[in-house]
Amino acid sequence: MASRSLAVEPLIAWRYLRSRERDGFISFIAWFSLIGVALGVATLIVVLSVMNGLRSDIFGRIVGVNGHVRVTAEKGLLTNWEPALRAMAAVPGVVSITPVLERQAVMAANGATRGVQLRGMRADDFMTRDALVTNIVGGDIAGFIDKPGVVMGDRLRVLLGLRYGDKATVTTYVRTAQGHVAAKDVEYTVLAGFIVKRGEFDSTLVIVPLDLMQEDFQLPADAATSLEIAVADPRRSAALVEPLRRAAGRSDIRIADWRTLNARLVGALDVERVMMFIILSLIVLVAAMNVIASFTMLVRTKGRGIAILRTMGAGRATILRVFFMASAAVGVIGTLLGCGLGLLVCGNMKPIGRFLSWATGNSSLQRLDGDYLSSLPVRIEASEVGMVLAIALGLSLLAAIYPAWRAARLDPVEALRDE
Repeated sequence: MASRSLAVEPLIAWRYLRSRERDGFISFIAWFSLIGVALGVATLIVVLSVMNGLRSDIFGRIVGVNGHVRVTAEKGLLTNWEPALRAMAAVPGVVSITPVLERQAVMAANGATRGVQLRGMRADDFMTRDALVTNIVGGDIAGFIDKPGVVMGDRLRVLLGLRYGDKATVTTYVRTAQGHVAAKDVEYTVLAGFIVKRGEFDSTLVIVPLDLMQEDFQLPADAATSLEIAVADPRRSAALVEPLRRAAGRSDIRIADWRTLNARLVGALDVERVMMFIILSLIVLVAAMNVIASFTMLVRTKGRGIAILRTMGAGRATILRVFFMASAAVGVIGTLLGCGLGLLVCGNMKPIGRFLSWATGNSSLQRLDGDYLSSLPVRIEASEVGMVLAIALGLSLLAAIYPAWRAARLDPVEALRDE
C-alpha cells in the first residue's frame, strides 16, 4: 500500500504544476520561477568561468614574462649567484632559474623619447621564454644570440617610429671609478618585436643580452638584479619559498613568490570574484523566493483538493511529500537547465563574441585590453560549477519546505467548510 502511495505522489505533484483555469496564473508564476533559477545558475557559471579565464590569462602573461619566484639581494645587485643558482635548481619542483639584470633607461629615436625597462637575459634563457618567443610579431630573434641587438615591445617600437634593423639610443646611468653617477648613451639595433598584450610590457620592455648589458653599463660579469625561478606548479610557488631559502644558504637575499609580488592585483581579483559570486547568487535566491510565494498561493487554492486527499486516506506525510516534490521540481529542473545553458555558452564563447560584434555593428566591443571578445578566455572550474549547483539545489530544496509544511498542516474540515 505504501509503495502504491509513493508511486502516485509524483503524478499528483506533476498535476499541481500543470496550468488549470482556476490556478493557471499561479502555475505560470511557478514556471517563471524555474526560468529565473535557470538563468541565475547559467549567469553564475558563465561569469565565474569568464573571470577565471581572464584571471588565468592575466597571471599567465605576468608570470610568463617574469617568473613564479623571484630572488633578489637585500641591498644593491645580486652577485656571486651561481652557487646559489645550482643549489636552488636541485629543489624538487623547480623547472628553471634565469638570472636577470634590470635597469630603468630612456630610449630615443626619430626625435621621440620613451622611458623603458631594460632587461638583460642570457640568450638561451630568452629562447625558453614562451610568453615572449611565441608572441614575436616581426623581425628575427635568431640574431639575439650572436648580434649586439635587442628585442622590444612592438608598441614601443611603433611609438619610436623604429623599423626592424634600425638603431635606437639608450641613455642610462653608470658609476665612474670615483663613485660618481654619470649618464651614458648606448646604441642598440632593433632585432624583433613582441606583443604579449600587457601594456607595461608591450610599451616599455626591452630585452638585451645579459653579457652585453653588463659590459655596456660597466657592471661586474656576475651582476644580476634577480633570479627568476619557474616552478612546475605555480599554485604551490609559496610553499617553495622556504626550501629555496634553505638551499641558497644566504642571508643577504629576499625570496618572494608571484602572488606576493602582485599582491594588490591578486587581492583585487579575489575580492571581485567573491563579490560577483555573492551578487549573482542573489538572482537564484530571488527565484527561490518566487517558488515559495507561488507554491504558498497554490496550497491556498488547492485546499479543497488537499482535503479530499486527506479524507481518502492520504496522511500528512503524503501531502508533505507531494508538495515538496512539486516545489523542489521547479528548482531542481531549473538548476539542471541552467547548468546546461551555462556550459553551452562557455563552450561557444567565440561564435557568441563574433555574433555580438556583428549584431551591434561596433568593432570596439571586440577589444578587451588588446585582446578580442571573440577569443575571450574561458576556464571552467569543476569545483566552482559544483558549488553553484550545490547552492542552487540547496536553495531550491529549502524553498520547497515551507509550502509543503503549510499543505501538510491544512485541516481538511476547515478547508471544506471554506469551500
